Amino acid sequence: MLREAIHHTPSHKWAYAYDLSTYHIRLRTKKNDVEDVVMVAGDKYDWNGNLQEIVMEKIASDQLFDYWEGVIIPKYKRFSYGFRLHAGTETMWKIETGFYAQQPTPPGGYFEVPYIHEVDLFDAPDWAKNAVFYQIMVDRFNNGDKENDHDYVRPWGETPDIHSHFGGDLQGILDKLEYISDLGVNAIYLTPLFTSPSNHKYDTVDYHTIDPQFGDLELLKKLVDECHKRGIRVVLDAVFNHVSEQFPHFQDVLKNGEKSKYKDWFHLNHFPVAVQDGKANYDTFGFYGNMPKLNTANPEVKKYLLDVAVHWIRETDIDGWRLDVADEIDHHFWREFRGAVKAVKHETYIIGEVWGDALRWLQGDQFDSSMNYPFTNSVLDFFANNGRHASDFAEEVNRLLVRYPQQTNEALLNLLSSHDIPRSLTRMGGDKRRAKLAAVFMMTSMGVPCVFYGDEVGLQGGGDPDCRKCMEWDEAKQDRDLHDFYRIIISLRKKHEALRCGRFRFLQASSEKGTFVYERMNNKQHFTIWMNNTEENVFLAHPMLAGGWRDALTEEEVATFEEQLRIELEPMGYRILYRNI
Repeated sequence: MLREAIHHTPSHKWAYAYDLSTYHIRLRTKKNDVEDVVMVAGDKYDWNGNLQEIVMEKIASDQLFDYWEGVIIPKYKRFSYGFRLHAGTETMWKIETGFYAQQPTPPGGYFEVPYIHEVDLFDAPDWAKNAVFYQIMVDRFNNGDKENDHDYVRPWGETPDIHSHFGGDLQGILDKLEYISDLGVNAIYLTPLFTSPSNHKYDTVDYHTIDPQFGDLELLKKLVDECHKRGIRVVLDAVFNHVSEQFPHFQDVLKNGEKSKYKDWFHLNHFPVAVQDGKANYDTFGFYGNMPKLNTANPEVKKYLLDVAVHWIRETDIDGWRLDVADEIDHHFWREFRGAVKAVKHETYIIGEVWGDALRWLQGDQFDSSMNYPFTNSVLDFFANNGRHASDFAEEVNRLLVRYPQQTNEALLNLLSSHDIPRSLTRMGGDKRRAKLAAVFMMTSMGVPCVFYGDEVGLQGGGDPDCRKCMEWDEAKQDRDLHDFYRIIISLRKKHEALRCGRFRFLQASSEKGTFVYERMNNKQHFTIWMNNTEENVFLAHPMLAGGWRDALTEEEVATFEEQLRIELEPMGYRILYRNI
């Protein structure tokens, strides 16, 4: 066994409390190098009286490593542990102090979990882990009140540019709540609502008012109330990294320079503050001089923004915040942000915009979730490309899953499209079959699925601003087959808990073509999902317990043959099977 590849540390994703009574332990080994691993655990004050030997399961593999997991329920919320690894005739012990050929005398030198404290648990809201989100860019969804349209509002459905306004508003969302509810989603995420000069509103001028072109406070209250009556949660978008250059405090800096009482609200490098030759002499979002970056370490700024976050929860009873450019704001701010909003409404769902590995923000002290763009990229790249091998895709997904503890994976916001990237159907070259496969994978994967408005009716679009087209409300121009598909697959996820909180594992993935099988499983149901990302008919088979298998969409019985399930799939086809345990 290659010792250099064996890794474990008693922290973060390698050792964590799943809940108050259950602990998950993970170990990494070289791929195909170790045959089995046993976690040996006991209480440090009474080892033999509380001894447990837990056979660890290989939960994932990638190109280089295998990942093993053991689940323990310690009697006294504490335990010490080590690993016994076996391959061929070789047995090896791994504890905190190193590797040994024979078992070291416990508990000295073993890994240790001193005590499981409830306050230290990762505590994302249960409602969020059971949600299916619908993202709405307000200006592009529906124009419900033409009285608040400016003269620069363009005709609905024209090709957008970066400056286009189309008149979508809160009344337009209210008018379409029956449509949203009928689709089956039970949470909506709205792009920013606060006063701003742009169509997207990611450059705030006034955090305390709803932009008049969207409506007002009373209309937002009504929208949230009507959503709650339908069992739909509402998450708003907060932009705390930067503001508009028209933000009054920044205007004061421009006017008064070093004498401005707000000069420490921003990251200013020189005076006078200015943009010269296209470059600002102050820190900004990206290199946009019209979006100066806030100094969130400044106590005045911190109090101002935390008061904003708390105000809108108290005032309108929203259910969460999506945090724009969250990875460019200091961790100290986010820790205080979490404490402030959770104190007002503990079930507030906090989603950070982090485009890569977000583990630093997902330790239970900052965010509940992040926008899982690594998942997006892996899924779209695979299903858009007929030449990809399923084994490579499985390795990519496994590598993403072992980045985080299980409960963190369950709370991540998975998406195929958003206001910042090309739409999924466009990424699939307009092939609806591929788009459906990607959507099935998202809806049956670990994490919280999010549908970008219009994806369900076949809306296409390249990069910004093309991905931000107006919603198509003419049913004759909608893809109603795709719409019905989304309704069905959303309903399936909501109906079965195993598709939301069950474990995820690949059962097989071809190293020659794009076919694979994976499972979702809890103590009540076992799902297997069969996929064919090729242009040919295929037969897939995998050993399965006999009896009780049904097609999840048709309820048709599916028989096993010689202790195997054998499934025929058409090109770009899939089957979702389940059995009650």
